[in-house]
Amino acid sequence: MPNTKPPYPPEFKREAVRLVKEGDRKISAVARELGVTGESIRNWIRQHEIDTGHREGLSTSEREELKRLRRETRILKEERDILKKTAAFFAQENNKHR
Repeated sequence: MPNTKPPYPPEFKREAVRLVKEGDRKISAVARELGVTGESIRNWIRQHEIDTGHREGLSTSEREELKRLRRETRILKEERDILKKTAAFFAQENNKHR
């Protein structure tokens, strides 16, 4: 399993974006101060701009819904496959007993 850090809390991300947007500090300086990468802060700024309507793209809530729907679809497909295999098994068993 990859050695990744858990996601940063939304409050942490909002504060990082605020520090860059409202201050006169560069992304790299804020990143060093917070112990994150500049690219992470750039991504958070980009997502903030999407969420506030200043940039095109999927909002945070749309991303969460898409993730939930993909997970649900994966589970439903797995359940369907199990039911198909079960039906085939019982059909085969039924034919053996005839």
